[in-house]
Amino acid sequence: MEPLERLLNLVGLLLETPTPLTFDQIRDTLDGYRADNVDSAKRMFERDKDQLREFGIPLQLVDIDAWGTEQGYIIPKDEYYLPDIAFTPEELGALLVAAQSGGEDTRAEQAARKLLYGADGGVLAGLAGGPLASGSDARSALVLDCADSAQRRRRVSFGYRTSQGQEGRRVVEAFAMVFRGGHWYLVGRDADRDDVRAFRLSRFTSDLDDVGEGSEPPEGFRAADHVRAGPWAAAAEDHAEIAFSPKVAWWAVASFAGAREVGVDEGWIVADVPMADRRLLASLVLQFGPDAVVRTPSALRDEVIRRAEALDG
Repeated sequence: MEPLERLLNLVGLLLETPTPLTFDQIRDTLDGYRADNVDSAKRMFERDKDQLREFGIPLQLVDIDAWGTEQGYIIPKDEYYLPDIAFTPEELGALLVAAQSGGEDTRAEQAARKLLYGADGGVLAGLAGGPLASGSDARSALVLDCADSAQRRRRVSFGYRTSQGQEGRRVVEAFAMVFRGGHWYLVGRDADRDDVRAFRLSRFTSDLDDVGEGSEPPEGFRAADHVRAGPWAAAAEDHAEIAFSPKVAWWAVASFAGAREVGVDEGWIVADVPMADRRLLASLVLQFGPDAVVRTPSALRDEVIRRAEALDG
């Protein structure tokens, strides 16, 4: 038997035994010590004990009975196994900063990715192969607060500024975090819109306020699906609701990247469309003439009306 195999067998035996084992019991159990010469087997065992202790394995010789008439060997599990690793928010912040430092060796970044993202369905959902947070414009403390809220399924409130510069208050049931295009996004159910939306952390105008218990994400939820890219921007966190007439709906919805049908109203197809630039989206809507009607937001509807009246004039 190879020395390493014999050592591993000895460690396994002494970890799992419910009571300390004498040398004779160990010799009867493990093939590695069944040499014909007992003294030779004893010397081998003594060398193995010394080697295990050099490795830091807490092999102990303890009394088997209350009178100390016989002694046996054991490896206490509570002294052998390492405790579960737990990180404070400050330590996670340090890992995040370290992962952002770059360099050719990506092992530290990969380790931080595993810790921050977790296993399948982790609260920090990134894109495979991309940097963890290179170039992120969000404060690390805010990233950690959002991630903690998503992990604990909390309902949070925060100040938010849209891509159009409009400021307001949002109440969101936090589900997950996504990193895309150099930006962190909090993904969750917007209480006012009763829909899952993504909010870019760099547009937060306040810290988070915990306002109560949240809820679980809907079945089949994938956080990255809600940070949708369009041809006019890297990602759009604002949305518009546009109704298209039946004769153009089939290709109108397909014309807007990330758009999806959300209902039918008197034969008209209602679509949810990502809106990164209100003015540019207004120009695209005008191409459909009377076959497209903006339902929300009012700012986009007013922009389309203003431009249509200017063309008529």
